[in-house]
Amino acid sequence: MQILLYSAPLLAFIVTFISTPVWIRYLRRIGLVVPDKNKKDQPKIAFSGGLAVFSGFLAGMMWYIFIQIFYYDKGGQGSLLYMFGALATIMLITFIGFLDDLIVNKHIGESTGLKQWQKPLLTLVAAIPLMVVKAGTTFFAVPFIGRVDIGLWYPLLLVPIGIVGASNMINMLAGFNGLEAGMGLVYLSSLSLYAYVNQRFAAAALGIIIVASLLAFFLFNKYPAKIFPGDSLTYLLGASLVSLAILGNMERAALIVSIPFFVEFLLKWRSRFKAKSYGKFKDGKIVSYHDKQIYSIPHLLTRTGKFSEKQVVWFCIGIELLFAGLMWVV
Repeated sequence: MQILLYSAPLLAFIVTFISTPVWIRYLRRIGLVVPDKNKKDQPKIAFSGGLAVFSGFLAGMMWYIFIQIFYYDKGGQGSLLYMFGALATIMLITFIGFLDDLIVNKHIGESTGLKQWQKPLLTLVAAIPLMVVKAGTTFFAVPFIGRVDIGLWYPLLLVPIGIVGASNMINMLAGFNGLEAGMGLVYLSSLSLYAYVNQRFAAAALGIIIVASLLAFFLFNKYPAKIFPGDSLTYLLGASLVSLAILGNMERAALIVSIPFFVEFLLKWRSRFKAKSYGKFKDGKIVSYHDKQIYSIPHLLTRTGKFSEKQVVWFCIGIELLFAGLMWVV
């Protein structure tokens, strides 16, 4: 079991750590760079790190499955089928995010991406692998009622809603060096530990492999960032969150760690989704573009103009840590 616990995540970390600098050079060569608007001189940074993270995740998953089948001779386990379904979903959604990242407006230095109606439609396609393998359990514990079986409504309705919602929701809270990857490390590692403690080992293995790959990427994405996540990574994180919830039968825990993103959605809704989470650089601090209005969680700090980018990022990560801890007591 130690081989399974340590070698697959270690391989995922190594592959991502090696591939990320190569990917950065490639992105620069093809001109997929955007200015870092939270910096004084706005340096051009490589954009779209999801494929680098996925490369490590893919290597780790293939090694894990190889050991399960050839070393432990457990090829007949249904959990491997669900893991392949999750792998296919995460792969599809990462490439959809990469397509989104490719659409960069050179005049404003931002990824304008796919149209709003195209994003949920394409991310819906990514949910198909988890739907066809009928991953997860259809039983729910309802207060005052007990266990309720919702049958085919789970794979055919709740799974695609979860994939589409999570992938687009996580994309809303972004724009600072290390923010998306840092928060992702918190909620994915928390869910992985929760799955392991509750003996949902397939979900725990999937989660820790993703976390290991994401940790390697974070070393290049933290302040000062050498590469930005882009939608390819935020979509990957959203699909990973839902995949863990489904494979580990821990939808409630996933909803709790997602609360900051629900709050972000409501705040962005107040601005009709036109507000920017990031701000402008002034005297080493980040100042919101929206004066004293709060249209995003980072605005709690950036509206004052007294906090640096690092402080804003750690503030958001701290909020995520709070809800990750709440998951264990609620």
